[in-house]
Amino acid sequence: MTHDTDILIVGGGLNGPALALALAQGGFDVTIVDTLPVDTRSEDLFDGRSYALALASTRLLGAIGVWDGIAEHAQPMLEIKVTDGRAGEGPSPFMLHFDHAEIEEGPMGFMMEDRYLRRAFLAAMETHPKITQISGDNVVAQTIAPFRATATLASGKTISARLIVGSDGRQSGTAERAGIHREHKDYGQTALVAAIAHDLPHGGIAHQFFMPAGPLAILPLTGNRSSIVWAETHARAAEIQAMDDDDYLDALRPAFGSFLGDISLTGARFSYPLSLSVATSFTADRVVLVGDAAHGVHPIAGQGLNLGLRDVAALAEVLVLARRRGEDIGASNVLDRYAQWRGFDVMSLVAATDSFNRLFSNDNPLARTLRDVGMGVVNALPNARRRFMREAAGLSGDLPRLMQGKSI
Repeated sequence: MTHDTDILIVGGGLNGPALALALAQGGFDVTIVDTLPVDTRSEDLFDGRSYALALASTRLLGAIGVWDGIAEHAQPMLEIKVTDGRAGEGPSPFMLHFDHAEIEEGPMGFMMEDRYLRRAFLAAMETHPKITQISGDNVVAQTIAPFRATATLASGKTISARLIVGSDGRQSGTAERAGIHREHKDYGQTALVAAIAHDLPHGGIAHQFFMPAGPLAILPLTGNRSSIVWAETHARAAEIQAMDDDDYLDALRPAFGSFLGDISLTGARFSYPLSLSVATSFTADRVVLVGDAAHGVHPIAGQGLNLGLRDVAALAEVLVLARRRGEDIGASNVLDRYAQWRGFDVMSLVAATDSFNRLFSNDNPLARTLRDVGMGVVNALPNARRRFMREAAGLSGDLPRLMQGKSI
């Protein structure tokens, strides 16, 4: 049976292009569809969006030929400091302090601006002979038949493939059309996201400050700049987001502190509600989900994109090996291997982020005492610190080959 393409990927954010490059490298013909025009996705202006890439994620990017072209724009995360406290009162004396010098592999991760990552993906896909990009269009229907999945685009075009991959976010139309449901939990928090310029150097140190309403992450960018992810209640976040820049900074300063000197905004300001959203299944007939289409977690550990890239690495390996064995890549027994591989990692991180947010996003005196003592104990145990650092760097567990920096 002939197909227009081997694999159709719906969604061209970050996980979709990474998967397209990994699969094309493995010999598949890949088509990727995204609703945004290429010009919009390739804009060069800094808009404030950035990502914390675990060390293992940068190895994947290296293995698919992307990292070398953007490494000069990466800011290594050399230390992570986790503290508890209240805005305006400073942090608790109890601290978790992770230093990259305690692991052999190097920095635990890197901060990367969205603009560099997106443009690198687009450039790599544009020049790859086995990747076809369709931009400014979207899938509106999909049908499944023996050995074939067919997608219909809003433009009227139809594309047949052996497999459809949903990489189209938490509101995944691919999952909905396949009859896959989602478990959803509203955290009652909204994340305020912006980039901050500051007078003093950050030293490559990432800070996570837990406050009663939610955590504030201060993540180092290149130069004297940092990215913030600031969780507040929905109502308070809406008030802050509606403020002008000066008032926004006045609201931020009590939580941010003065340790980096005077601060100012650079780039745009964003906000989005925080929730847990997990698909009840990562697969259906000739359909498979990756990234936020499969699982959307709280950003408390900065692992959302890294979790998606681990999906990419695992799915690419499962499909490439199945193809070499002459198997039908869209068959349920093949896709089940991916779901089983990813299930434990995903649910472990879901449980961890959910528990951490519940434990730390409150002002209960007993809970505050327990978490401060707990942080102090972990910080005093070198082996425990090392285990946490390796988890943060993505170096633990059953790693796919791409996450090890190896080709499939």
